[in-house]
Amino acid sequence: MTTPAVHSIRKNFPDAEITMLAVPWVADIFRMSPDVDNFFIYDKKQLYAGKVKGPLKLAKDLKPFGFDMAFLLQNAFEAALITKMAGIPIRAGYKRDGRGFLLTHGIVIKEETKKKHQVHYYQDMLAACGLETGENHLRLPLLEGIQSWAEGFVDCLKYQSPVSLEDLSRMAEFTGLPEIQAMNSQRINIPVIGFNPGAAFGPAKQWPVHKFGELAQLICEHYGESGCVIMVFGTDTDGTAAQKIRNISPRTRYHVLDMTGKTSLRQAMALIKCCDAFITNDSGLMHVAAGLDTPAIAIFGSTDHIATGPYSDKSIIMRREIECSPCLKAHCPKGHLRCLESISAQDVYEGLAKMLSTNLIAN
Repeated sequence: MTTPAVHSIRKNFPDAEITMLAVPWVADIFRMSPDVDNFFIYDKKQLYAGKVKGPLKLAKDLKPFGFDMAFLLQNAFEAALITKMAGIPIRAGYKRDGRGFLLTHGIVIKEETKKKHQVHYYQDMLAACGLETGENHLRLPLLEGIQSWAEGFVDCLKYQSPVSLEDLSRMAEFTGLPEIQAMNSQRINIPVIGFNPGAAFGPAKQWPVHKFGELAQLICEHYGESGCVIMVFGTDTDGTAAQKIRNISPRTRYHVLDMTGKTSLRQAMALIKCCDAFITNDSGLMHVAAGLDTPAIAIFGSTDHIATGPYSDKSIIMRREIECSPCLKAHCPKGHLRCLESISAQDVYEGLAKMLSTNLIAN
């Protein structure tokens, strides 16, 4: 959601050398961005481990670079403290989390900004600093090579060509697949659907796994004879969920592919771009799908669909309007999770069927 703001910074400082300080997975998203020149990786697990020792070491390592200014898109107190200790003379960001005294250009958030999507939240901060903001659409460029690889991999799945997940590690082999290219003239529209059952925030953001499984069953019952591919994305911790989805019925075992923990983030992004539809919780991969212009159904429970929903006109938000939602809690304070439990697999399938009928005809 910060990509439009990063582009605005580049637009205002076209000749500047822009370095992004980011945790590893965020840096991976921006690797191909023409708006960023360098990266400084904030590795909290190893190089900069420790709540006190880590930030102190990071600030010390940043200081010799002599940065002129820092735009703090993150709200954390820690971000302001690190840039202050690093001796960066101009430090701009929202005056939140008690960090205002550490900023040279502290911005008070407007009430109207609080009601907007977070894309505007970051852009409004830059505008308040006097910058001219650019367009608000998300920007997630991908290397042509990795995208070609993903398209070839998905085509192999569609045509059931011999392929192993070991191919995912052979990143040097980005050449086209002749046998697949030869099939282009005989290509049929087999739906490729992505599932994202995880969400780091907590269970109040996670549509139950058994409902993802029921959805997979409905998809396979409808498209199984003509063919369909369901790829389940996520980290290693989502592997159990992926296996439950895959094994919910004899038929789903033939159409569901567990990709959890088997791809890099850039590989996952390229594969998501190949999907005809993406079913997701409110998570980072939801925003990736939006940035890649992949049609998506985003399932919302405890979180604010206005502030953090997918910023894309190709996305559908599915939620239930109940008295306690959005509560913004990681765990349901009432213990019932009705905001998610009340959304059935059939509800999502009906939205998916409409989405696929439009997209497959267009393709």
